[in-house]
Amino acid sequence: MCLILFAYRCLPETPLVLGANRDEYYSRPTAAADFWEDHPDILAGRDLVAGGTWLGISQTGRFAALTNFRDPAELKDFGVSRGALTRDFLFSSESPVSYLQKLSEQTLPIKGFNLLVGNTEGLYYYSNRQGTIRCLSPGLYGLSNALLDTPWPKVDSGKAAMAPLLAGAESPCPIEIMRVLADRTIPPDETLPNTGVGRDWERILSPRFIVSPTYGTRSSTVLIAETSGRVRFTERTFQQGSAVIPDRNFDFAVDSPLR
Repeated sequence: MCLILFAYRCLPETPLVLGANRDEYYSRPTAAADFWEDHPDILAGRDLVAGGTWLGISQTGRFAALTNFRDPAELKDFGVSRGALTRDFLFSSESPVSYLQKLSEQTLPIKGFNLLVGNTEGLYYYSNRQGTIRCLSPGLYGLSNALLDTPWPKVDSGKAAMAPLLAGAESPCPIEIMRVLADRTIPPDETLPNTGVGRDWERILSPRFIVSPTYGTRSSTVLIAETSGRVRFTERTFQQGSAVIPDRNFDFAVDSPLR
């Protein structure tokens, strides 16, 4: 997952409104979002290489999402798959704080990551590049491949595009959030971050929706969680910029709503 735009407790009856793009190599095998056969209470897409996920929610109301921290020194595969962090939180019954505390104390061979986890106790953020467990206050946030709310163009423009959708008392339409995620505008060179991958790749990776010959946005996900326990989850799957299957829509209730 390379872009997550989310409003936490900005609407009276909707504690979480989230839109996210997962960017990955087109060749990496992936299962579309569904309830897992081996854990039927979990709704998520699945990485078929390492078995983890980038974003998911359980029917008990546990939520987790992940982005990678971009570092060209970590291009080679090593250590624990970062998708295991989201998967293991969804599997567990630990509180978000307890889970993140244990994670922060481990010396895992793992690349840089940003992790969001939440349940009825609240929503929390942790990055192994920062080391601080943060309980999130109500607000509109953006997360890409740097720390939370780092002002990259896709983060700032994405938040600006999301803000009008939150102006009313009602939850926004998933289609409107999908439009925000679909933007392919390449920002001016002078606004691009310098993450060490070279200017050509900075340009390729700079839009909210990425397309290139080998790597790009593989899926867009909208998740809307209400205080009533109702969850609406929509996933749109892509290959080289084109949708490849009909949208997958799920509408169900969780036992313990996110607060």
